[in-house]
Amino acid sequence: MSASGSQPGPWGARDSPPAGSAPVAMTARAKAAGPGLKATDFLAAQRANRRNTVWLIAILLTLGGSFGYLLGLLAEANFAPDFDAFAPSRFGVVGAVVFVGIGAAASLVTFAAGDRVIVGMTGAREVSAADEPVLHNVVEEMAIASGLPKPRLVVIDTPAMNAFATGMRPDRAALGVTRGLLDGLSRDELQGVVGHEMSHIANLDTRYLTAVAILVGLIGLVADATRRSLFYSGRRQRRGRAAAPLIAILLLFSILAPIAAMLVRFAVSRQREYLADATAVRFTRNPTGLIGALQKLEASVQPFAGANRATQHMFIVNPFRDFAGNVSALMATHPPIANRIERLQNLGAD
Repeated sequence: MSASGSQPGPWGARDSPPAGSAPVAMTARAKAAGPGLKATDFLAAQRANRRNTVWLIAILLTLGGSFGYLLGLLAEANFAPDFDAFAPSRFGVVGAVVFVGIGAAASLVTFAAGDRVIVGMTGAREVSAADEPVLHNVVEEMAIASGLPKPRLVVIDTPAMNAFATGMRPDRAALGVTRGLLDGLSRDELQGVVGHEMSHIANLDTRYLTAVAILVGLIGLVADATRRSLFYSGRRQRRGRAAAPLIAILLLFSILAPIAAMLVRFAVSRQREYLADATAVRFTRNPTGLIGALQKLEASVQPFAGANRATQHMFIVNPFRDFAGNVSALMATHPPIANRIERLQNLGAD
């Protein structure tokens, strides 16, 4: 604790300048690049991520219930002799209950074991301090700097360079890096990447990003199953006139729902990445480490076996592409690496 009694480290509102020093004015370049994001309000970020996770689950359950009801209604149109499209459908209610139950079960799995599901999807393996002493030492440093429990550490055996964090709570988090990242970065650069991922854990980004990866993926599976059922139903001739409008509505749902889910996945990471970059500098007190790491990552972005379209938003850089500055926010999971580096350089200049 400092003599003034102010709280040190990243949990303070803003680091105080040394006594007697003059304030440093923001450069024109820094103003042009956007806000510096020097102060990190973790509690506000955590509240926002809790709300977003609840909304995501509510949307999932609503979509699931709608799919289930329409599928039940379609089944009734094909099989029930007394079908009335304007009357409440018993088949539809059963379908809605089944699909909402599936969504609720997926939500429970996400909260109970979301970190292990994501780690399993990436194919990562857990490593001990004896296996990776440098990685464990760096993570311990960043855990102390952030005030967080040390996460479980996993490694993806691929020469690609990338990293991710996952988990619904800080005490159940996992932090993963690729073998290429461990081999290709200096210790300071590795510290910058770990600080970035620890920031995602601190502000509960990992909760929302994990829920997006699992639950949005489920929406895609439901939509695919719906299209398959429509193909089967379309081959049936019975009550074709009654079923045709329902088939059209379900087909529209099955097309639009995955698109909406994809846009959610694309939009979740952009501002979070800027915030995590800035917070990593607060943890490490060394912007050059993360800058150097991002420069190497920019030159070596590549897909690998442990990455897929459901988890691409969780990595420090998108493993499938680097998004140029003119790409729409709706179509990019990450901000351009060049923009991230420029903001970090401006942070270092302040």
